[in-house]
Amino acid sequence: MIEARRLHILRAVADHRTVTAAAAALYLTPSAVSQQLAALEQETGHRLVERGAKGVRLTPAGEILLSHTNAVLAQLERAEAELAAYSSGAAGTVTVASFATGIAQVVAPAVARLAGSAPGIRLRVQDAEGDASLPMVLDRQVDVAVAVEYRGAPPADDPRLSHVPLYAEPFDAVVPVTHRLADTAEIPLADLAKDPWIGPYPGNPCHDVVVLACENAGFQPRLEHSSDDFRAVVALASADAGVALVPRSALRGMDLTGVVVRPVDGVAPTRRVFAAVRRGAEEHPLIRPVLEALGEAAGE
Repeated sequence: MIEARRLHILRAVADHRTVTAAAAALYLTPSAVSQQLAALEQETGHRLVERGAKGVRLTPAGEILLSHTNAVLAQLERAEAELAAYSSGAAGTVTVASFATGIAQVVAPAVARLAGSAPGIRLRVQDAEGDASLPMVLDRQVDVAVAVEYRGAPPADDPRLSHVPLYAEPFDAVVPVTHRLADTAEIPLADLAKDPWIGPYPGNPCHDVVVLACENAGFQPRLEHSSDDFRAVVALASADAGVALVPRSALRGMDLTGVVVRPVDGVAPTRRVFAAVRRGAEEHPLIRPVLEALGEAAGE
């Protein structure tokens, strides 16, 4: 009989690629993870992982078991959801991880909505970028992630996750008031090819959006200054340190003294925001109202 908790461990090892990283995500010791993997190999009668200089990878037998693992764990999530519905689980805490502007845009309004529509549900909110929040969902550290599509992100049909689209928003060009293009109505990205750039660090999903937009315009941005805080990005632009692309919602309420904000000429770079939960959990009586409240907030 294969134990479900060992399947969780197998998936964590597959996701994180090292026993140490999987152990940290699951709040276990590396030796405990290794012991559980050994027990799982004994239960299945197959070698499931191979250790190498670059970490751990699944064997062909491990890949077969992982494909079933995703289905089994999703079904267990559905079972928990039905049991919670049966016991009228109308009260409890749901943990949501979201990037900062996502918190302002949809999570905080969802908190207010739930206070009226589902007062028994309490949201616990954590600030986390999309590339961090999705692994947090898979590792059961949080229940819901509000994340941004980015290169390398789990696709919408990932068997481990259920995606709920929330909203899409364009990036606007932010340039110093003294910039040569400050008086233009729309700024072609190609005209910024020789400028110094300010942007998020690699790994931040917005970094991918900026770099991909510049690549599509025919150049690699010369990123001289890096910050994941868009207030800092705008402040640097106002100091004539460079140009930037910033999501439109991040500019709301910000001090824009010293910069001008212009739409991008042509097809604007866009970030697409979605909520994600472990597949099968979307019908949980605590999580479903949260997803609905996030969707309603996004539609306002």
